[in-house]
Amino acid sequence: MSYIASWSGGKDSCFACYKAISDGMDISHLVNFISKEHKRVSFHGTEARLIQLQARAIGIPLLQKETTPEEYEQEFKEAVKGLVQNGVKGMVFGDIYLQEHRDWVERVCGELGIEAIEPLWGRATEEILLEFIDDGFEAIIVSANSDLIDEKWIGRKVDRKFLEYLKDSHIDLCGENGEYHTLVIDGPLFKNRIELTETRTIMRDGYWFLDTLKYSLQS
Repeated sequence: MSYIASWSGGKDSCFACYKAISDGMDISHLVNFISKEHKRVSFHGTEARLIQLQARAIGIPLLQKETTPEEYEQEFKEAVKGLVQNGVKGMVFGDIYLQEHRDWVERVCGELGIEAIEPLWGRATEEILLEFIDDGFEAIIVSANSDLIDEKWIGRKVDRKFLEYLKDSHIDLCGENGEYHTLVIDGPLFKNRIELTETRTIMRDGYWFLDTLKYSLQS
């Protein structure tokens, strides 16, 4: 029996997948949902092709599904149902403490007949972020609430300096409430590193976004 992992491209979904694999779970697919309108991961702003490159760098097959706000749950179920038919036992998520998120995934997974697995659930956010950094993962800040986080951090690494900035600013360290989002470009899961060679910062609807214009895989 295999498992699948909900995948946004960011640090929490990546680290949850990593922890599940470390616990002996066989992850057969990464499952990524993108906006049908924008062809990007909602809130993160990461384009579909960059997620595809990420899956190649890791070496786990990707199932990418376009969704709409109105039909998200049904579209989620349709995507996962096709994998469940191949013997998937459960799905891994990167939730930490938002109960409404856990309630939703447990209900939907229950209706699909699979287990919802939450490796990071209930852990201290500082502990998670420090372990993520110390284990050798490299993540770039790709979006952030402009009322909370300064533009200078967009495109920079998630490191101890950023952690201290978040602590000093009284911002949730893992951005669990959407304060910021990330893209993981290297780490223990990766066979190849992703190199972002040309980027720009843009503002949209009160959020900073890192627009990735050119990128490649390094050997």
